[in-house]
Amino acid sequence: MQYKIMGETFPVVECQLDAGETMKTEGGSMTWMSPNMHMETSGGGSVGKALGRMLSGESMFFNHYTAQGGPGMITFGSSFPGSIRAIDVTPGMSVICQKRSFLACEMGVDLSVFFQKKLGAGIFGGEGFIMQKLTGQGMAFLEVDGYAVDFELAAGQSIVLNTGYLVMMDETCKMDIERVHGLKNIALGGEGLFNTRVTGPGKIVVQTMPLAGVAAALAPFIASKG
Repeated sequence: MQYKIMGETFPVVECQLDAGETMKTEGGSMTWMSPNMHMETSGGGSVGKALGRMLSGESMFFNHYTAQGGPGMITFGSSFPGSIRAIDVTPGMSVICQKRSFLACEMGVDLSVFFQKKLGAGIFGGEGFIMQKLTGQGMAFLEVDGYAVDFELAAGQSIVLNTGYLVMMDETCKMDIERVHGLKNIALGGEGLFNTRVTGPGKIVVQTMPLAGVAAALAPFIASKG
């Protein structure tokens, strides 16, 4: 499979498939494709996996698109202004990502639910107690709110993020929360009570404009029109 990411505000990823190759995605992600692409809807595994995906904010079902009779082309589009990031999932190196970030992947990649081990990180970290886990082998594509920024953390190296800004991290990374210090900082700083701390080793991807941040910025204007 060859791919090309195109566009800026609402990007798409165009995938060129050999005959017999299959991509899987959720309903509504396909934007255009060649006529020889065959779609089949499937639960994509056991009932437990399907329920786990539902808990992580994704659909219980996948759409499988297969190139039949020759090479095929299919594109998948983002649902929110931002970026699309290609992730090379390899055996033994799982990737943890936020809810609703999954866009599409090759058939060798498995999508399952991931529970934060630390309750506080899940509740106050902004990424949620339930996240997604990508395992197996193949290319996967994630939706990013705004622009994507990569960080490669060494063992023991940390970075502090505002809540909701983490898109994905290698499974070798650890995520925790830390409280903002100082009553004045909490009351007047406008950054909330908690930040997210991610510690390496491993790669992380950060987004510049989380959907929740957009909603909060627009809320006063929407309310004033009511």
